[in-house]
Amino acid sequence: MDIIQKLAAEFKVKISQVENTVQLIDEGNTIPFIARYRKEVTGGLTDVVLRDLDERLKYLRNLEERKEEVIRLIEEQGKLTEDLKAEILKAEVLQRVEDLYKPFKQKKATRASKAREKGLEPLAMIIYAQLLSSGTPEDVAAAYISPEKEVNSAEDALQGACDIIAEMIADDPDLTQEVRDTTFASGLIVTEATDPEEKTVYEMYYDHQEALAKIPNHRVLAINRGEKEKKLKVKVSVDAEKIHHLIGRTVLKNERSIFYGLLQETIADAYKRLMAPSIEREMRNSLTERAEAEAVKIFAKNTENLLMAPPVKGKKVIAIDPGYRTGCKVAVLDETGKLKAYTTVYPTEPKKDIAGTEAVLKKLVEKFHTDIIVIGNGTGSRETEEVVAGFIKKNGYPIQYTIVNEAGASVYSASKLATEEYPDLDVTTRGAMSLGRRLQDPLAELVKIDPKSIGVGQYQHDINQKLLEGALTSVVEDCVNRVGVDLNTASPSLLSYIAGINMGIAKNIVAYREEHGRFENRKELMKVPKLGEKAFGQCAGFLRIQDGTEPLDATSVHPESYAAARSMMEKLDVDPASIRSGGDASIEKKIKKAYPAKSFAQSVSRLAEEIGIGELTLRDIIEEMKKPARDPREDAPPVVFRNDVKNFEDLKIDMELTGTVRNVVDFGAFVDIGVKNDGLVHISQLSDKYVKHPMDVVSVGDTVKVKIISIDYDKKKVGLTMRL
Repeated sequence: MDIIQKLAAEFKVKISQVENTVQLIDEGNTIPFIARYRKEVTGGLTDVVLRDLDERLKYLRNLEERKEEVIRLIEEQGKLTEDLKAEILKAEVLQRVEDLYKPFKQKKATRASKAREKGLEPLAMIIYAQLLSSGTPEDVAAAYISPEKEVNSAEDALQGACDIIAEMIADDPDLTQEVRDTTFASGLIVTEATDPEEKTVYEMYYDHQEALAKIPNHRVLAINRGEKEKKLKVKVSVDAEKIHHLIGRTVLKNERSIFYGLLQETIADAYKRLMAPSIEREMRNSLTERAEAEAVKIFAKNTENLLMAPPVKGKKVIAIDPGYRTGCKVAVLDETGKLKAYTTVYPTEPKKDIAGTEAVLKKLVEKFHTDIIVIGNGTGSRETEEVVAGFIKKNGYPIQYTIVNEAGASVYSASKLATEEYPDLDVTTRGAMSLGRRLQDPLAELVKIDPKSIGVGQYQHDINQKLLEGALTSVVEDCVNRVGVDLNTASPSLLSYIAGINMGIAKNIVAYREEHGRFENRKELMKVPKLGEKAFGQCAGFLRIQDGTEPLDATSVHPESYAAARSMMEKLDVDPASIRSGGDASIEKKIKKAYPAKSFAQSVSRLAEEIGIGELTLRDIIEEMKKPARDPREDAPPVVFRNDVKNFEDLKIDMELTGTVRNVVDFGAFVDIGVKNDGLVHISQLSDKYVKHPMDVVSVGDTVKVKIISIDYDKKKVGLTMRL
């Protein structure tokens, strides 16, 4: 198999793009670096395409390695034919390679292997040939009776011979594939309760069946969880007669053969005893893998949208981590996220000290001139929100509040990382700080938390953790590198996700910064222990230095392109100082004027040729000159702030509201509408048009208009529609 050609065909790109990309990956370049700074080489492939291509490359290389290994193992047995070798080499999936290897795989003792040891293989071949049409099977088998080999009767001989044939049928790779395909196409997944009287969340699956080919991914994961918790019994059901007939088309050759009936029984045995159990396992595993892959994809996309939420810059914040018995922890942060004060208030049960809470908030607002109050959405959030809303209204302060998802905050605040960052603060104060910083800079704060703990997926604890971890790490890397970080303020957690930097180097950067003061230019990075030339090449463009000795260090222009950038600025009479003062918005006009052509693209092409740089790289430099270090998060929907509160009891059918999408799953989207529990917009209510997947319509962080279509006051559930 030509892997390069196959990848080019699958990704619908040029062979040269794949060749160049594979070379860059093999040289140890990171995906963020390749996506941002090697666009000429890859033809502008995005980070998403590059990651998918990298994954597929690994699979195909693993497939080729397995083919070579299987060919070697069969050859060592002296059983490799040219036809078999050709079949193995043309296999396009690992499953096919394993099917072809199965007859030659060293097995533990089986009924068939024991029958072979008794010398019954010749009899099996006679039966399988189906040439005899007179006499009886017993007459033929009588010649194989051998008490010393424990073949005491013709029936024993026939049974052993049929065991050999059953294994031959089960090991046939083409038959196996046919049975597999038929099972998937017409089989059902059937579930029932282990205890029908017990009330559980799995009641809809107590007597349930669904086509294997059509069952949605979220139901696969729900059924798996129910089975794991021993609340459900699950099996794959298929029409066995249909399978017998399918196998018979290959195995049965002569209806008049004296072995015809015996072979029909053997087919049934081969399927029931050998094929059905393994194919059922395969079907379940295949459904689970598909569901897990989709769940990981959803989780990754939700995480990306959460990480790329716009920062609320330049605002002083009061952050409140709600609670009951131990009170609500309060942290005051300045515009940079630095802790200015912290305390505890008791607006909730059992103390319910509303007057005391309002007095503390009044003092903090007036002393620190705060702009926003942030409230975590956990235990006691509803009651705390009511007090905060009442406090703002009563005092007429020009401040607003917002609810922040506190998923993972307790995980972070009790972590080793948080202890290292704030050794003098208790766990709860760290938690409140984290909530405030999530608003000020979601990306910088959320990278400190295991992505699995930020609460934007489905069944994340049930799926392949290695797969999930790999995907989420990639997403965090892409987001951090897309935004870039300030080299002089970034935490080790944030720095560790930059291309070419691991946690060890990240800590060395911070240690160097603390010892020598702020970095004045990117070149200084080379003085950091263990940060060599290779790592510098990967990371430099993603690390920003504001007000340093080199203006270009504040941009995403890579140092390798500085000469070209300076040449461009000189040719266009662009003042380097403009980089520090917000950029040169007229740069495109200057290019058109200096290099007149029919189109702007042609002007850029002429300029690129003159400077001696690629067009794609030049376009990126131009964008940086227009708006240096532009934050891509600015394009995201703004944070929804409030100054009043709604009770669940205030909600009415047909009420129209504005909310924020908090989570997107296979079956719909959960929207924060200002009450404690998020409302659900079912996939059928997302649009008037057909929606294949909710992610085609909404993303985490989106601000959406919804209407209430159902309310369950007992369960505190709200059904919403976006079909207004």
